[in-house]
Amino acid sequence: MIIVMKNGSTKDQEEQVNRTLKEWNFQIHVIEGVEKKVIAAVGDKRRVDFGFLESLPGVERVVPILAPYKLVAAEAQPERTKVRVGPVEIGGDRLVVMAGPCAVESEEQLLRAAKGVAEAGATFLRGGAFKPRTSPYAFQGLEDEGLAMLARAREVTGLPVVTEAVDLTQVDRVAKWADIIQIGARNMQNFGLLRAVGRTGKPVLLKRGLSATVQEWLMSAEYIMAEGNPHVILCERGIRTFETATRNTLDLSAVALAKTLTHLPILVDPSHGTGKRALVLPMAKAAIMAGADGLMIEVHPEPERALSDGEQSLSIPEFQRLMEEIAPVAELAGKLLARLG
Repeated sequence: MIIVMKNGSTKDQEEQVNRTLKEWNFQIHVIEGVEKKVIAAVGDKRRVDFGFLESLPGVERVVPILAPYKLVAAEAQPERTKVRVGPVEIGGDRLVVMAGPCAVESEEQLLRAAKGVAEAGATFLRGGAFKPRTSPYAFQGLEDEGLAMLARAREVTGLPVVTEAVDLTQVDRVAKWADIIQIGARNMQNFGLLRAVGRTGKPVLLKRGLSATVQEWLMSAEYIMAEGNPHVILCERGIRTFETATRNTLDLSAVALAKTLTHLPILVDPSHGTGKRALVLPMAKAAIMAGADGLMIEVHPEPERALSDGEQSLSIPEFQRLMEEIAPVAELAGKLLARLG
């Protein structure tokens, strides 16, 4: 449930509400809105005397949350969450674009990609230092060396870095180097990993699992927020269906649906969602119109030589074209492209 405090409520009144909730063994999360303060309380609602709670000084109303996810639910927060990373805000009226290679292969490759996407207008650099693959014989990433290269690319371009933590042993290292920690589709329900990244306090980009329902996706986000980390960004990246013509089925209905169920910002990854370079641009446009707050695009200076996912990666000129073509679509959807500086 959430307890909405009145405009002008005092600190003492808030503390009285908190003491009451703690006596009922509720876990408390205070959400500071622009106009009002909201207290999200997670626990056994059978203990609650709603009439008493609403009668406390400073309380405007008490709203039960029926969804199994409490902190993530749209009702838990009167305003949509905006995750700020440096000068960039994710979830506002600006469309963010995260772009870069699937995997960090070398410093030369990464810097070429980073400079190219920065010049084209991307707001974040994505790149994998740790690369879990279906085959144990495929390229697995440069690991710590790759993290250092990403940090170097950030120094050169000014782009904040998004990269994945694959297991618990990597969380602290990735948190040290990255601006946003990515949780990949295969780890969406790795609950120990979700708790660990939640405890870092760093922004977390949570990709939807390959066969996950929207509710399961939001419940995974709840694990992160339950650790006291409100900086969660969702990412739809396609799900597994019977269709074999594309790598995955990009579920844009999930984007529009999630917008009604949660206050969290939502990105779309049309690169993994389709697996085909020619489909990235049209699906990026469709994602914007479905309500996406941003895009994640794979870009490689030489896709034909990429060690990972070259068939779905755009070249730098192709990415430049994408940025030019999505700008009017974003404006039609009520957004402008986010820019650094």
